[in-house]
Amino acid sequence: MKRLLIAGLALALLVPAFALAQSAFNGTWKTDVSSIKSSGEPLVIHLKDGTYETNSHPPIKIKADGADHAVTGHPGFDAVAVEVINDHSIKQTEKKDGKVVAEVTVTVTPDGKTANYEFTDYTSTGTTNGKGVAERVAKGAPGSNAVAGTWKFGHIENISANGLTATYKVDGDDISFSTPTGSAYTAKINGKAVPFTNGRGESGVTVAVKRMGKDSLRETWYRDGKETSYDTMTVAADGKTMKSTNHDLVNRTHGSSMAEKQ
Repeated sequence: MKRLLIAGLALALLVPAFALAQSAFNGTWKTDVSSIKSSGEPLVIHLKDGTYETNSHPPIKIKADGADHAVTGHPGFDAVAVEVINDHSIKQTEKKDGKVVAEVTVTVTPDGKTANYEFTDYTSTGTTNGKGVAERVAKGAPGSNAVAGTWKFGHIENISANGLTATYKVDGDDISFSTPTGSAYTAKINGKAVPFTNGRGESGVTVAVKRMGKDSLRETWYRDGKETSYDTMTVAADGKTMKSTNHDLVNRTHGSSMAEKQ
């Protein structure tokens, strides 16, 4: 009887600890810009004789005259304008329903080996700005603008804080996710795909979350029911850092990054 009483008391003391235990994911995370890596299919740009073309999915081919041109198959935008600033620099503007959603200015260095780009994304809650560097893989056709050619990811120099932070809350099999840029979802872990609210207004996006281990989750993303990418997030044993990997099935790239709990 005494043993049963002691065991019962011990269990009673332990239950609150388990009940109050929080998931390692809970909290706000900020990505370390220097940790962002990406590889896979390179970007190919053609820019000659007033025509701009890329190997995006689906491909884009428009006049580089600074005017808006309709494009299809891109859920984030339905019009693109390319302005040739000079023989080594361009500005690209993307619009959705007549509203600017993104801008990027690309400038190739004098040696032609790298390109510096500055971008701005416009979301429901404001803007996100950043700078990065691309590395040349191959030159464009003779007589092309210097921006033409084959490019691979180099590195990101900086991104404004609202584009680097995300908040997770896990309670049993319930999970919620949100960002300062207006993106969010609430789902069941190991449940069905649920709607994803995208800060840029993209529609038809859903996400399903699966538990991969004690402190590891996978988000699988769909557009109109078709899988487009998946991310795996794993929190370190000390709970201070989280590694994320991404596999983009549409653009055929994969990347990784590290985030710190704030």
